[in-house]
Amino acid sequence: MYKAAVKFASVEDAKTFAGICNEVDFKVELVAEPYVIDAKSLMGLFSLDFSQPIALRAYCQDDGSAFAEKIRPFLVAGDTDDEVPAHS
Repeated sequence: MYKAAVKFASVEDAKTFAGICNEVDFKVELVAEPYVIDAKSLMGLFSLDFSQPIALRAYCQDDGSAFAEKIRPFLVAGDTDDEVPAHS
């Protein structure tokens, strides 16, 4: 499993991100406590607060480096799943 934090600056960013997630053959989730959203669902992404970093979990078979490269523009440096604050 690959874990990171992502952030979107615009609706276009979210659309691009969902498109990338739809190209992979593994499950990708965004976690904004208490919600777990399917990252391949554009409607699901629109339910999130884009002003905060969002925890990402990708259930890939490898270390996730190829996937990380694809989503690099959306990664938040230094944040991991455990460090992303809960959304209120």
